Amino acid sequence: MDADDLPRRTDDAAAQLARQDLDPFSVEELDERIALLEAEIARCRKKKERAVNHRASADALFKR
Repeated sequence: MDADDLPRRTDDAAAQLARQDLDPFSVEELDERIALLEAEIARCRKKKERAVNHRASADALFKR
């Protein structure tokens, strides 16, 4: 089963962030939050790239 086929949990961190009220945050706090989220996006992209490369290597090895 593909991970995309699995139901997404409604209590995961991304869902919680999306529901959070941003009104109480100052501009500086919002800038900090954006920087943290951008760093997390970069981390996810690196992990995805490694996974894609690993899969391509395995496919090449087994001539899939």
